[in-house]
Amino acid sequence: MGQGAAEVAAAAGADVVAAGRERVDVTDEQSVKAFFEEVGELDHLLVTASPGSRGAFLEQDVAGAREYMDGKFFSSWACARYAAPRLREGGSITLLSGGMATRPQAGASMVTAAFAAVEGLGRALAIELAPLRVNTISPGFVDSSMFDFLDEDAREQLRQENRAAAPVKRIGTIEDIGSAAVFLMTNPYVTGTVLQVDGGHALV
Repeated sequence: MGQGAAEVAAAAGADVVAAGRERVDVTDEQSVKAFFEEVGELDHLLVTASPGSRGAFLEQDVAGAREYMDGKFFSSWACARYAAPRLREGGSITLLSGGMATRPQAGASMVTAAFAAVEGLGRALAIELAPLRVNTISPGFVDSSMFDFLDEDAREQLRQENRAAAPVKRIGTIEDIGSAAVFLMTNPYVTGTVLQVDGGHALV
């Protein structure tokens, strides 16, 4: 999804700095701090990282649960913390949660908790960092590298199920998320919101 946002932003004329795992470890505060020191001033920040593995509640210990919270929530926190002082006037921060923040699934309690925490953080920072704007995107099913762990048959079944369930009768693309991110970056009157980009899944 970060790739989609980078491509859409670049097509709109932005000078994009994209940082994957090989460039910054978002679970390491010092790595995040050093990265933003290297980048310097910037206009907008989008955080899409989501390291960590989901697990059933009764099969996790505190360390396993904390791994996902650290990977999703505290990585978003750290990126926002060290980018915010470098954002120019009119800048923005966009975080990424997911539909499970409001529609939990069995076997993913920490995913729900972390997504909900990210959304709460976005609203809080919209007040604390004002007039910088802070928003969150909540994607539905997006056919991205997130599902590379599935074999092609399983992945195609997942596509078909989500396509059939969505009111728009299509599945999300990384470009859909990219377009939403650019909208939130460029609209100066939107802050503290959670933008659902889910094809209407929240309605069904």
